[in-house]
Amino acid sequence: MKALSQNRRHPAVAVALLLIGLLLTGGLYALASSLNTASATTAQEYSESDVAAGERLFNANCATCHGMDATGTSVAPSLVGVGAASVDFQVGTGRMPMQMHGPQAQQKQPQFNDEQTQQMAAYVASLGAGPAVPEDEYLDVDHDDVDLARGGEIFRVNCAMCHAASAGGGALTRGKFAPTLHGVEEKHIYEAMQTGPQNMPVFSDANISPDQKRDVIAYLKEFENQGHPGGFSLGSLGPVAEGLFIWTAGLGLVIGFMVWLTSRSS
Repeated sequence: MKALSQNRRHPAVAVALLLIGLLLTGGLYALASSLNTASATTAQEYSESDVAAGERLFNANCATCHGMDATGTSVAPSLVGVGAASVDFQVGTGRMPMQMHGPQAQQKQPQFNDEQTQQMAAYVASLGAGPAVPEDEYLDVDHDDVDLARGGEIFRVNCAMCHAASAGGGALTRGKFAPTLHGVEEKHIYEAMQTGPQNMPVFSDANISPDQKRDVIAYLKEFENQGHPGGFSLGSLGPVAEGLFIWTAGLGLVIGFMVWLTSRSS
């Protein structure tokens, strides 16, 4: 017992306990990270032919910027681990390949059809685990479990500060902008939340669950289908645009009235 008591006071014991604590903490963190990654990544199978066709398309159209192995270059980031969802969003909305360099990729007519987009997504997905293209279950805005009120609350808390309360988009810093969400496919809205393109933060399944993402999409589609109540929309940007219009129109009326008065007196 005396020897055991002396060993407990040995300086090496404190170091050993510290190392054990660090190992346990690191192990628990790695386990939690793997669980979050697993929950954010949907199992998805691609055929070898799709991967091979996607690699050919990638090498012909994307490797100039992203590198032959998609490991990135000085002008474009690595695509290893970004997942199929990122490729499906960027290529499916026409943002990639980029038309020109700028603060952020501009949306345009897609250069590739759905099959080619899926093939490139398959190739990039084969390079490393990442978010997959969402299942149809989470894109069904008419699902029995959809909660529009919850979707609206999540949107206002997490998205409205950039995309505006009307989802019409808004300006950001240094020439960047949050695009309008009207007319955007359900799949691309989900993928944007999942992958965080451009300046958008990533909302993984640990932050916003797949069911909650579906609620947000359903809310946006319901908001979009309501139509405009009438009058000038002014970009649906809220009080800033409305105040500017009233100020400009009011000032124009005042100047016009002054010109009319002076012309009568002369």
